[in-house]
Amino acid sequence: MSSAELSAAVAAVRAALPPSARPTVGLILGSGLGAFADTLEARVAVPFEKIPGLPPSTIVGHAGNVVYGTKGGVEVLALQGRVHFYEGHDLQRVAFPARVLVAAGCKTLVITNAAGGVATSLSAGEIVIVSDHLNLLGGSPLRGPNDQELGPRFPDMTEAYDRKLRALAAAAGKDVGLTLREGIYAACQGPQYETPAEVRMLRGLGADLVGMSTVPEVIAAVHMGARVLGLSCCTNLAAGVTGEKLSHSEVTETAARVRDRFIALLGRVLERIAAGEA
Repeated sequence: MSSAELSAAVAAVRAALPPSARPTVGLILGSGLGAFADTLEARVAVPFEKIPGLPPSTIVGHAGNVVYGTKGGVEVLALQGRVHFYEGHDLQRVAFPARVLVAAGCKTLVITNAAGGVATSLSAGEIVIVSDHLNLLGGSPLRGPNDQELGPRFPDMTEAYDRKLRALAAAAGKDVGLTLREGIYAACQGPQYETPAEVRMLRGLGADLVGMSTVPEVIAAVHMGARVLGLSCCTNLAAGVTGEKLSHSEVTETAARVRDRFIALLGRVLERIAAGEA
């Protein structure tokens, strides 16, 4: 993605917002988690199709809107849904919406997803703070010529998930009655769910959660100098853990069940960010 293409997308977003809008926090809301964007005050929604370079979201549970508003004293720009590698996009295009958020002024990104629980200690409906990831997508959104205006050729990923933001999220969880633990997220290509053998392999590699998103967005955001907080909703236990078959309806149903606690958590995270705690 070139800086010129990114500038065109950001200009389209800004044209739809109030002239005084200055969003500082970006949200990417995964499967079944987009309801948080509906709670924003002074809300303005723009379909992905209206923004150059943003492909439409085709997955159930992803509304496909860029939403501006305020929450907890913070101006935010939220992606109500995302696009995925398995939909046929290359990783540069998958990561492009995250780049738009950063280029629009969101130097902090909160990236959420629905994930399968690889660690047997997890339970469906649990919210986990992502501490690190395994990129098993077979590529990188940084592949190809590097645009130095966006970031360095070789960005450091030692702390891709900001330590202070992780501590802030844990404290925000306690505020709303949730004990949040940390976990490692593995990104696989999909769209098929993993086999039991693959889940055992992931567990052996150190993964606690598995999904089909997030990692390209995190890489691109870190490349541009943004800080990232990752939150996974464990919507089901991965293949072979319980012996039950998996379905996308289970993912969206579990996300809907935890919607209120997720909304409360994100709201408190934003309040703590507004207070300058990270």
